[in-house]
Amino acid sequence: MSLLRPSGDDRNDDNALLRAVAQGDTAALATLYDRHSGWLLARLSRRCADAETVREVLQDTFVTAWRSAGSHRGAQIGGWLWVIASRRLVDAQRVHARAGLAAQAEAERAGNKEWAAAAPSAEERVLAGLEYGEVGAALDRISPELREVLRATVIDGLTTREAARLLGIPEGTVKTRAMRARRELRAALELLAPKAGPLGGTS
Repeated sequence: MSLLRPSGDDRNDDNALLRAVAQGDTAALATLYDRHSGWLLARLSRRCADAETVREVLQDTFVTAWRSAGSHRGAQIGGWLWVIASRRLVDAQRVHARAGLAAQAEAERAGNKEWAAAAPSAEERVLAGLEYGEVGAALDRISPELREVLRATVIDGLTTREAARLLGIPEGTVKTRAMRARRELRAALELLAPKAGPLGGTS
């Protein structure tokens, strides 16, 4: 099983395989899995250290591909699969982050200081902050078209090309919107930040 992306010939074959999958061909799905699961597993593993989560996400990716094969249009199959996988991974990490934060809060209320000291991982804290903290609030303040680019490229970790395919816009537009989104996000965070003290002056 290769860890590399498929060659040009394989990509052409992928389209035929996915059409067969859309018709309910389980053998075609198995071939698609054999062709793509290796590099998907490697790439997911670079983003998540929990092997069990990676395995679950990989399985869910191909279940989703099976269910939505008939709706696929245009994009290369490898890129399409990665968009599915990256979104499933983000979903899984958000669930784990929420569960960890809830369990920690319960432990603190119960006085279990030893367990509560085992804080969520840095990655989980970032994801939780993006959903619930100041960054999440700031994201809500920027325009929807900029917010969706920032979510795709930063939160979902997609490349410019993958984000362009996902959002249906040119790569150049993704880059331009990403720059504007970062500027607007910084401005929104400044508005949400507490007023500076004596050393920082007043706003």
